[in-house]
Amino acid sequence: MLKWALLSIVLLIGSPSAQAQPSASLVGPRVAALQDKMVAWRRDIHRNPELSGQEVRTARLVAEHLRQLGLTVKTGVGGHGVVGVLKGGRPGKVVALRADMDALPVLEATGLPFASKALGRYRGQDTPVMHACGHDGHVAMLMGVAEVLASLRAELPGTVKFIFQPAEEGVPADDGVTGHDASKDKPWGARAMVADGVLANPKVDAVFGLHLSPNLAAGQLGYRSGPMMAGADTVHITITGEQTHGAAPWTGTDPIVVAAQVITGLQTIVSRQLNINHEPVVLTIASIHGGHRENIIPDKVEMLGTLRTFDEEMRTEAKQRIVTTAEKIAAASGAKAEVRFGNNAYSVTINDDPLTQAMLPTLQRVSGGKAVAIPKISASEDFSEYQKVVPGLFYILGAPPRGKTPMEAATNHSPTFDFDEGAMQLGALSLATLALDYLASGR
Repeated sequence: MLKWALLSIVLLIGSPSAQAQPSASLVGPRVAALQDKMVAWRRDIHRNPELSGQEVRTARLVAEHLRQLGLTVKTGVGGHGVVGVLKGGRPGKVVALRADMDALPVLEATGLPFASKALGRYRGQDTPVMHACGHDGHVAMLMGVAEVLASLRAELPGTVKFIFQPAEEGVPADDGVTGHDASKDKPWGARAMVADGVLANPKVDAVFGLHLSPNLAAGQLGYRSGPMMAGADTVHITITGEQTHGAAPWTGTDPIVVAAQVITGLQTIVSRQLNINHEPVVLTIASIHGGHRENIIPDKVEMLGTLRTFDEEMRTEAKQRIVTTAEKIAAASGAKAEVRFGNNAYSVTINDDPLTQAMLPTLQRVSGGKAVAIPKISASEDFSEYQKVVPGLFYILGAPPRGKTPMEAATNHSPTFDFDEGAMQLGALSLATLALDYLASGR
């Protein structure tokens, strides 16, 4: 889901820190020694993917590992979420590290020896399931980080919370057409974990997370201060007309023609009505359903789309304009438009500027100067829910499969998605070092 924006990356490579912190020399060898373990964990999770809100096996695997490390472990947080708390030998602040655990309803076509053959229940149907977004790697890396930092417990100046989150991709509760949502007003994913107190007791001072991408160059860490990933709203539009014979359309009201006019009208919201000099906006209608026979004009057409924004005022304005455009165009033809915005919404992922600038030397140091400033990404991430409560930094780990360039690699959510497992060393090293450097700074 990260490909298109990342393909246009401008390389702004900074210089590595002249003097490495002591934490780097401690963490590096320990992470390298865990590479085989992380690969084994990743492949096991990849073979056994679980959909959003169904991460029972993955959560059990994580919880057992954290308990073996001597962490205080809480399960069932925000659904199947797992939280491990590592209290250091010295007093200090509290930092959180997060990994998401859920997979997607995708039929895998990678041909990997550990490819998924799993089935899951999605929107009332059995469907193939695949880790097509790298969450298996995220879990494996954070399990490795937990092991590394647990080995440094006595020297740790503070506390580390390890957040293993369910349902980042959204709980599959709605039917995808009518907008009915059985979990309406019920939090999911990061929002549910926050509601269950994941950032409290002890109170978290800062949170870090990353996302694998095959479409960023190997060895690079992509960062951006301020708005980084878009907020997302699901758009449901129902056009209601009057059913009649296809040979006599004047005897009814054709909702299919109205739907076509609405789709065309919606394109002018971004191109002509919003000030995209301020922030970019994306509005896509990706699904349209209506009618069953070639000679019957139906009474109803259902449309589904997505709205992506980077600014809350623009988000509000765009939603208002969608409603107005659909309703007025429908009314002009004697039809009716009803617009609904789904409960499965994502807020803008906004990296705290002071935190980003303070931790940039760490990213540069662990990557050998390959931390790069990247453009905004129109995909979405519910890591944003943690950032609403505490300062947070979310970044991208470049990991194209070996033998492929970022341009050639399959994008996230593709049935052929894969990544270089060797990149997990840099991912784990960066997370562990961010935690240690933040705690050592006493910010």
